[in-house]
Amino acid sequence: MTRMHLLLILALTLSTPSWAESATETAIQHLMDQQAGDWNRGDVDAFMKAYEDAPTTTFVGKTVEHGYAGIRERYKRIYPNPAGMGKLTFTNLAIRPLDANYAVATGNFHLERTAAGGGNADGIFSLVLKKDPHGWKIILDHSNRTN
Repeated sequence: MTRMHLLLILALTLSTPSWAESATETAIQHLMDQQAGDWNRGDVDAFMKAYEDAPTTTFVGKTVEHGYAGIRERYKRIYPNPAGMGKLTFTNLAIRPLDANYAVATGNFHLERTAAGGGNADGIFSLVLKKDPHGWKIILDHSNRTN
């Protein structure tokens, strides 16, 4: 083999496989799209399927809430009906795989709501996600309103 061929083989061997990162990013993008769809149907229980059902799952906002059940009840209390939930969109989504089983996602959220439903709401979020046998799950959600 020529020296150039050896260098090419070495470079390919040492490079990070881009397909692995894109598969992670695609899976998490799908999870976020599913979550927005569930929210927009007014289905908090389906929306919560994106979270790990564990006592260590954490939501950070104005307060810190630990545990899947507490986070679920928080959502149901703050968004008691479809008008209060409005229509959710995520933008500026950036997904950064940390390794094969953990990733971070950041972005913006927008709730389009009537005045009676609470008015529009905008904010930012950062998520830590963990891959389990059933797919990617949110283990930490830090979301804050910006308006």
